[in-house]
Amino acid sequence: MTAASPPEVLRAPLVVEFPFTRSLGPVQSAFLTGLREGVVLGVKTSDGKVMVPPVEYDPVTAEEIRELVEVAATGTVTTWAWNDRPRPQQPLDTPFAWVLVKLDGADTALLHALDAPGPDAVRTGMRVRIRWAAERTGAITDIACFEPYDGPAGGAAVPHDGSFAGAVTGIVAEARLDYVYSPGRAQTAYIEALSERRTVGERCPSCHKVYVPPRGACPTCGVATTDRVEVGPAGTVTTFCIVNIKAKNLDIEVPYVYAHIALDGAGLALHGRIGGIPYDQVRMGLRVEPVWTEGGRYPDHYRPTGEPDADYDAYKELI
Repeated sequence: MTAASPPEVLRAPLVVEFPFTRSLGPVQSAFLTGLREGVVLGVKTSDGKVMVPPVEYDPVTAEEIRELVEVAATGTVTTWAWNDRPRPQQPLDTPFAWVLVKLDGADTALLHALDAPGPDAVRTGMRVRIRWAAERTGAITDIACFEPYDGPAGGAAVPHDGSFAGAVTGIVAEARLDYVYSPGRAQTAYIEALSERRTVGERCPSCHKVYVPPRGACPTCGVATTDRVEVGPAGTVTTFCIVNIKAKNLDIEVPYVYAHIALDGAGLALHGRIGGIPYDQVRMGLRVEPVWTEGGRYPDHYRPTGEPDADYDAYKELI
């Protein structure tokens, strides 16, 4: 007789992405607009140093600084690291070096990509120049990358008023994170039970609290939770909020209610949407039960059971 193998822990690719929109102050606006025009601007600090990229407040005195200067499109690599597996949306789709480049006329270095045939072609102290993008919009990507350069050095920084026609006043940065997510042993069992329309938590052997969803360990006692306990399906609304703003890509009419629900037998509340009752009739202590859709792997929402409201003392510790 052989022992049954443990269930496979779930794993799935997950992508988190959103556009981050920000406005630009006068210094950053001039810098990005300058890139669009093929001009690199820095800012002069109180001690006479030229910072590229520019900042709006002096790193020594914290005073606002506005003295813009133009620096050269050529410079020197101060340090570097080879990237042999470029990720999506990085500057180049072939292996390249990340480099810090101190442009001629600047006292600080700018981080960007260097197009080189291999790591043997990169070294600290090598001379490089900007390769401008074919189409420029007023973003750091207007610098397509750096490339090796053996021409003359640029001169010292020269004053610039930062004025350009059609200045860039805001940017949208696309943030994206790709990774493989695993819920772990405890939540894998929880998710698989939900597919059978059951809610399973785990009990702490020390304090006996039943965690739903389970976490694999008790955060209070610090011990593993391996004793599985089926809870619910009914529960009690402990607290709630009324949602009045419609979420993008969510086909639910507002207003609706989102609540914390303490399932019978659970030691803490989980959250879910309340349906089957006008939003202004939802209340603390309301007894509810899950509603499943055809083929759904988790409750679509919770509705009233018709039972009398729970006494406050029965759920006050779960608020």
